Amino acid sequence: MAPIQPARYDDEDAPGGGGRARKAARYAVPVAVAGVAAATISLVPALADSGNPSLPSITAEQLLTKIAASDTQTVDGTVKVTTDLGLPSQLTGSAGGAMFGGEAGKVQGRGGQSPAAPQSQLVQLLAGTHTLHVAADGQDKQKISIIESAAEYSIIHNGTQLWAYDSASNQAYHQTLPQDSGKGSASTTPQDVPATPQDAARQILKAADGTASITVDGTARVAGHSAYQLLVTPQHADTTTVGAIRIAVDAKTGVPLRVTLTPKGGGKAVFDVGYTRVSFSAPSASTFTFTAPKGVKVTEGGTQHQSRPDNRDRSGTKGAEPTVLGQGWDSIAVVKSQGGPLAGGPADKGFKGRHGNGGAESLMNSFGSHVSGAFGSGTVFHTRLVNALLTDDGTLYVGAVTQSALTDAANAAAK
Repeated sequence: MAPIQPARYDDEDAPGGGGRARKAARYAVPVAVAGVAAATISLVPALADSGNPSLPSITAEQLLTKIAASDTQTVDGTVKVTTDLGLPSQLTGSAGGAMFGGEAGKVQGRGGQSPAAPQSQLVQLLAGTHTLHVAADGQDKQKISIIESAAEYSIIHNGTQLWAYDSASNQAYHQTLPQDSGKGSASTTPQDVPATPQDAARQILKAADGTASITVDGTARVAGHSAYQLLVTPQHADTTTVGAIRIAVDAKTGVPLRVTLTPKGGGKAVFDVGYTRVSFSAPSASTFTFTAPKGVKVTEGGTQHQSRPDNRDRSGTKGAEPTVLGQGWDSIAVVKSQGGPLAGGPADKGFKGRHGNGGAESLMNSFGSHVSGAFGSGTVFHTRLVNALLTDDGTLYVGAVTQSALTDAANAAAK
């Protein structure tokens, strides 16, 4: 079957349950792949049922249209995720959260720090196996719970109210959202963490727009549902680390049930998130209500639009907008520090002062490799999907590309 280009989407989807018919919007690959991956990606295989069901033939274009036309707005299910970026354990704890999800545990607003804040909890999806319960009833009501053996962490979004509760610390976090927030998971999960197959598929299909071959590659059984499998393969990409992406799509509803990303280097999947149980019936209204139990410490996060005004980072410093080098899957995002060099001596102290911790730079020096070139010197940090180069002058090059692509980009910028 000849490859086709994917259908196009806007951002009107409900995070937990498919989405209404929508039109086009291109999505930059560094943000969708490098961003999704660097912020959380690498969730290894969810449990799939055995057997390949017999389904009517369908083209990739028809299946993409089916996904776009899905009007499923309700969901209640269990999602299994396992992370395998190959990260050192030190980078998936609170210190590593500074690199991938902001300063773990630090939340803007009146409350300062809270172990119940999403920024401190969801970074744990960077490593290990996790079971999530997800529920949604339209754009205004979602709940995500991370279920552990001795504790549970939940995020509840209901209209303008966002609550999070951490049973381990017996603390809660509360935030008032703007009236027009209306995009659920964009408010409840930091750095676009894909907590459901729908979230992940939406971001990946935007990244694939015009840049990938998309074909139907067989069928599967996922969480008791018969599904078609889409195979997304990057095109005209010489330096990307992305190998292929499979999306299992419910044959009846058009809802993505499982997403798996494998790296070009082979081995285990880097990113796989899938339902092990799912119903598209509306959850009980009580699912989306929360009242802090007596004795629970509540941290107030303020209103969302006050969290980072004027594009400021969590320390209050105005951040630089990233620029993009190259095109498609080979693209590299470049972020220049407005505070100057990040490595060594007084400059490094300044970095610590701005960010209030040991800093991403010190972590990269510990676990990365030193490189040099026309750009000077710096440190390359490797994962199985996303690589990053932090130069000693404070410039960060990051993408789902090879190390040589990053150093070539830095050398070219130095000329």
